[in-house]
Amino acid sequence: MAASPSELRVGLAQINPTVGDISGNSNKILAEYDKASASGCDLVAFPELATVGYPPEDLVLKPGFVADNLAALQRCAAHTNTCVAVIGFVDSDLHGNLFNAAAICFEGKVQGIYHKQLLPNYGVFDEDRYFTAGDSQAKPKLFVVNGVEVGVTVCEDIWSPAGPVRAQARAGAALNININASPFHRGKIGERAQMIGERARENRCAIAYVNQVGGQDELVFDGGSMVFGADGTLLARSAQFVSDLLVCDIKFPAINGEQGIVAPLQEDLEELYLALVLGTRDYVLKNGFTDVVIGLSGGVDSALVAAIAVSALGSEHVHGVSMPSRYSSEGSRTDAAMLADNLAIQMQTISIEPAFRSYLEMCAASFADKPADLTEENLQSRVRGTILMALSNKFGWMVLTTGNKSELAVGYFTLYGDSVGGYAVIKDLMKTTVYELCLHINRRLGRELIPTAVITKPPSAELRPDQRDDQSLPSYDILDPILSLYVERDRTAAEIIALGYDEALVRRISRLVDMNEYKRRQGPPGVRVTLKAFGKDRRLPITNGYRG
Repeated sequence: MAASPSELRVGLAQINPTVGDISGNSNKILAEYDKASASGCDLVAFPELATVGYPPEDLVLKPGFVADNLAALQRCAAHTNTCVAVIGFVDSDLHGNLFNAAAICFEGKVQGIYHKQLLPNYGVFDEDRYFTAGDSQAKPKLFVVNGVEVGVTVCEDIWSPAGPVRAQARAGAALNININASPFHRGKIGERAQMIGERARENRCAIAYVNQVGGQDELVFDGGSMVFGADGTLLARSAQFVSDLLVCDIKFPAINGEQGIVAPLQEDLEELYLALVLGTRDYVLKNGFTDVVIGLSGGVDSALVAAIAVSALGSEHVHGVSMPSRYSSEGSRTDAAMLADNLAIQMQTISIEPAFRSYLEMCAASFADKPADLTEENLQSRVRGTILMALSNKFGWMVLTTGNKSELAVGYFTLYGDSVGGYAVIKDLMKTTVYELCLHINRRLGRELIPTAVITKPPSAELRPDQRDDQSLPSYDILDPILSLYVERDRTAAEIIALGYDEALVRRISRLVDMNEYKRRQGPPGVRVTLKAFGKDRRLPITNGYRG
């Protein structure tokens, strides 16, 4: 006799936690639980490590931190009624082992616990440093909601075809709840959807995938929570980059379910822009700042950073500073002013000439008989950095730096000059992508927010007469593909040369990347939007004798 059909109303609470704010995160869990319960949900799932935020890093090595997180879990569990809550938290045992865990809570208690079995230890992930893997040989523990057998997994568990999802499905699970803290990179949501659909289809098991949203230092989490039917059909999806409670009705034992809300996917450049906006907003606000200050040079990099900052914080919280020197062109000054007007931000002008002249006079005896060179250029940049930090100190504004990935890669920036600041918004964008995003911003608004002159002028640091970037570097359309291979895809110089690139150029560029590791290591964090960003992803020794 066929089983009687059952229906589950599943909620996916796509919240924006703050790492370490256990009380605040718990309040968000409770608020979303109440919404889900009021919406008639039989079950609501919260992201991975929702009580503590992800990634908590070495905070989990503090016993008091883990104890506070366990107390918060009990507080959340005590709040539950018949609506089941699946909550990510840090578990521990009597031997001092820590686990990335999910608690199954209802009727006022923690009724079951699942320990993550597959611990990622690549890219930005260091889970082997902190956690012990759950027992993959143990019989899968399922729980029953409204007559439906349900399994629970955590993030990486779902990526392996032979992993816990398969074991739970073979044990009878008709639905798998997968809780996540999956960081964004370009194209990631498509990769997730393809994988989850495959996992649902091959196991004949519906999957509800909840992901956190928000910025955490370099990482940005895009949400995009999803529900797939057991035939791999997408039933519902949350929007990216916003907090959301997604509610979806799933029928069992039918293969799929009722089509719910399916938020449209963003176009690639819009998705990238939204990631930068969210990462910047959360870094500034979660660290106690309200306002930012940006050096406006009239160039494309500072223009993009300013546009992102305005979208993130509002024009009244963004302050521009023009800091002209004897080498600044009139066009750069007027372009910076036009940008500030377009963005409706305050801009002040502070000439660096008096300080620069004083530095030259102070160092005249020491520099006697030495021709002017990079030293004098860097002095100008360092004067500007000092001014920005003085404004930050005086008014409590966070300095946003404006260097892009191409410049950071080859060291085309001044240590303690244009690299100073609190957050590097576009540090993971190649220069060619900077141009693409500026054009995209103008298209999305249907007007020239970033002046065409800013986008079309030859890039220049303007630290000496008639200076252009292409006097020191190859054009960015030549440089960026080489950097992408060397930095992002880990190809050696020899391998890149074998692909047909000019040997002398490749050797020169790879050498510049290697020798400037010490400068990058001293820079501020910034939004990660690729699979291999400087910082958490790409970790190379400063003292390094390898030349591939």
